[in-house]
Amino acid sequence: MNGRCSRNLIARLLVFTLPLSILCGCYMNSRALSQSPRPSPTVTKESFGITKSGIPVDQYILSSGSGVTASIITYGGIIRSLTAPGRDGRVEDIVLGYDSLGQYEARHPYFGTITGRFANRIAKGSFSLDGKTYTLATNNGPNHLHGGINGFDRAVWKAESSAKPDSVSLQLSHVSPDGDEGYPGTLDVTVTYTLFSNNTLRIDYSATTDKATPINLTSHSYFNLKGHASGDVLNQKIQIYARSIVPVDGTLIPTGDLQSVDGTPFDFRNPEAIGSRISQVEPGYDHTFVLQDSAGLKKAALAWDPDSGRALEVVTSQPGLQFYTGNFLDGSEKGKDGTAYNKYSGFCLETQHFPDSPNQRSFPSTILRPSDTYQHSTLFKFGILDYGN
Repeated sequence: MNGRCSRNLIARLLVFTLPLSILCGCYMNSRALSQSPRPSPTVTKESFGITKSGIPVDQYILSSGSGVTASIITYGGIIRSLTAPGRDGRVEDIVLGYDSLGQYEARHPYFGTITGRFANRIAKGSFSLDGKTYTLATNNGPNHLHGGINGFDRAVWKAESSAKPDSVSLQLSHVSPDGDEGYPGTLDVTVTYTLFSNNTLRIDYSATTDKATPINLTSHSYFNLKGHASGDVLNQKIQIYARSIVPVDGTLIPTGDLQSVDGTPFDFRNPEAIGSRISQVEPGYDHTFVLQDSAGLKKAALAWDPDSGRALEVVTSQPGLQFYTGNFLDGSEKGKDGTAYNKYSGFCLETQHFPDSPNQRSFPSTILRPSDTYQHSTLFKFGILDYGN
């Protein structure tokens, strides 16, 4: 093991999934927790209530058969619950969320939602495309955020489930009409959640349009690998495979440049506790990290909780990763089991394009045209990391 990898980490990966393959640049050996046959993945459906406008909402429970369960509701395509065992076998729900549909229908911090048409911010709610200026809602100070007032997070998606010997899937579909929230074009969107027997949750996004339009979809889960009700995440560790970030102004709009992470509190190329330097970034992390490889699936991040051993590796085809540390949670959100979600109660790893891309010509394009298909994938791989100092 080289010097870089030995930095506070002599690690052994105990796996109830495929290996969390990369840690600090080194491949880790793995062994199964149990050699006995595992149950096949399953998917079940149950009612989750009716919206205020009278639309039924269902919850689909995907189980890997190997320890991980994801509960997804058709309202907002929300990952409402995601359970995983720790090194002692204790199972915890590791995402923030609510117990009832009514809580999701009220305004909330996008717990577990599909965000779109455009995840993150667009400056002053305006962009120009093919010689025409489009005006969007300004629902985040002076800027447009996560698709507007009634974005994809508030839609009831059509659902179809399926099963294979090694996986179960939930395909969600939604048609966003021309002019929806100010965006041009009718957008036909499909988001597919697939949970594999190796405890990998894969999300595949696809969309087509009849007019040129910006698109930037992501999943907005807040993770707390110790458990959603366990307090802050400051002691949990993270490694992000990025040499630079997208610097932003006071309203979190990009300046248009890229900034090296060298010598800054944004340098997570080696594993660091989330809270180790967060005081240097007021009010906390809410920045896009530029991933090191530009094309195809690549490692984005590895996070783990030293107390429970739960670990999460993120792999994506997207060029950026928004790392957000729940800076604006203030305890007023009462989540599952009546839990008060305070500042830093969860962290987000949102795989996406860069903020304000429709207004930033130097950024990778987010414009989808009728002749093309929008496609990208993100994988969340869950496992147990046993480590030594």
